[in-house]
Amino acid sequence: MTSELFSPLSLRSGQVLRNRIAKAAMEENMAADGQLPGAELLRLYRRWAGGGTGLLITGNVMVHAEALTGPAGVVLDEAAPLKPFIEWAKAGKAGGGAIWMQINHPGRQIGSDMPGVVWGPSAVGVDLGKHSGRFGRPVAMTARQIEETVTRYAVTAQRAEQAGFDGVEVHAAHGYLLSQFLSPLVNKRTDQWGGSPENRARMLLDVVRAVRAAVSPSFAVAVKLNSADFQRGGFDADDARQVIEMLAPLGVDLVELSGGSYESPAMSGRAADARTQAREAYFLDLAKDLVGSSPVPLMLTGGITRRETAERVLDSGVAVVGMGTALAVTPDLPARWRTGGGAERQLRPVTWSDKALASAASMAQVRHQMRRIARGSRPTPGTHPAVALIAEQRRQRRALRRYRDWLGRTRGAA
Repeated sequence: MTSELFSPLSLRSGQVLRNRIAKAAMEENMAADGQLPGAELLRLYRRWAGGGTGLLITGNVMVHAEALTGPAGVVLDEAAPLKPFIEWAKAGKAGGGAIWMQINHPGRQIGSDMPGVVWGPSAVGVDLGKHSGRFGRPVAMTARQIEETVTRYAVTAQRAEQAGFDGVEVHAAHGYLLSQFLSPLVNKRTDQWGGSPENRARMLLDVVRAVRAAVSPSFAVAVKLNSADFQRGGFDADDARQVIEMLAPLGVDLVELSGGSYESPAMSGRAADARTQAREAYFLDLAKDLVGSSPVPLMLTGGITRRETAERVLDSGVAVVGMGTALAVTPDLPARWRTGGGAERQLRPVTWSDKALASAASMAQVRHQMRRIARGSRPTPGTHPAVALIAEQRRQRRALRRYRDWLGRTRGAA
């Protein structure tokens, strides 16, 4: 079957994606000892590499060893050994597609039980109501900390290229650090990094400039951006349009559109303000508003599971279709689409009224499937979300002990 889905896409860097289907980043939380990619991650990415996508984007890799989204997060900084990342890149390219590394700093979205630092543009904590204590209280970053963090992104990108990755995606969505700087609800600064949209975008733009300068022209540089935060008074589609226009002159190959944060988990279809309740392609309506004016090719991620939906996304003018959960359940879904097939099953829905717990359970379900794939087993989409969440919490406790020990031994932190 012929389709635009399976047509190549040439990017600004000169890189050519073999088709328009990408595995979007999903936080695997599967680091081996030393916060490095290990055998599990390699097996998982070899499976995805053979599944027919044109592009694999890794789960977020941390640029700062003292600031992780979870205790089993992978870290690539100046001190990390490169060999495990070389093996990861090879695994991701085993099927003939490209692999990009998503690079990230969590900022204030760090668990209160985690060692290290909890930073933000301002001292505004994550508001999850009765669950707010799950996160640490942030301190406002100093100018020096901001500049050092920009450098960390560039170092990680440079080392990713040295390891054999084809590109990086700078994570500026889902309420992580760069998204926090973009948000008028979180960024209360009155200096050059706060106030106007241009000032709130300054750190992201500086990161992209530093990354682009640190890598070769043929290395792809992408940005993941919220189409909206789905919080009243927060980052919205007009802000996204302005940021995309600012990014265009900086050599960005692709902007991936998503949405939400821990406070409003629209990326799992559960926005706090109920503006994205679609079962598929959560952010398509917002993407349609942006695609006509965007000077950069756009990728859309969020709830895409069927070929018909993917085709509809491309018909809107979006250049790349991103899928996450669908590929954790059916890792060869693009290959199935090519021959007229489809997904076997979908994850058991999480219908809990508590949005924070429901979002955590949804993520635990996805990670449960990824771990099964990494072990060579078939996914079990019918796993009860409570079972997945409890198992995830146990793994996190074990990983936290390992991370604390590693950080204390190698970085002099408590």
